[in-house]
Amino acid sequence: MTRTRLALIALLLATALAWAREDKLTNTGVAPAAKGTVITSTDSNGNTAVEVKVEHLANPQSLKPAKEAYLVWIQPSGQSPQLLGALRVGDDLKGSVKGSTPFTNFDVIITAEDQLKADMPSSTIILKGNVARK
Repeated sequence: MTRTRLALIALLLATALAWAREDKLTNTGVAPAAKGTVITSTDSNGNTAVEVKVEHLANPQSLKPAKEAYLVWIQPSGQSPQLLGALRVGDDLKGSVKGSTPFTNFDVIITAEDQLKADMPSSTIILKGNVARK
């Protein structure tokens, strides 16, 4: 590769990383060992790309009372929560979910649910946090 190409690639990578942001999620105490982060960036359509990562999160069936699934919600200020997706937790107690939203400022809420197809978040909040990109 030429030096010009290498410089251009380095510039593009630096620009992409500069727009990425990582925020920690707060544990509510329902699953005390759980930790999580939300990583946001701007996608090619100008939307906010969202990736939620968790670790030390037991399967929802291990909760008392047992639950069916973990769901990740996006809630812009003053609006109803919107489902980002289901959070699958592996045997290593880690999981992640990716999605996108047109919003730049919103809360992220991870809930334990009795069913995979919930219309609204339950009151069993595992982790929560806030994203403010602008």
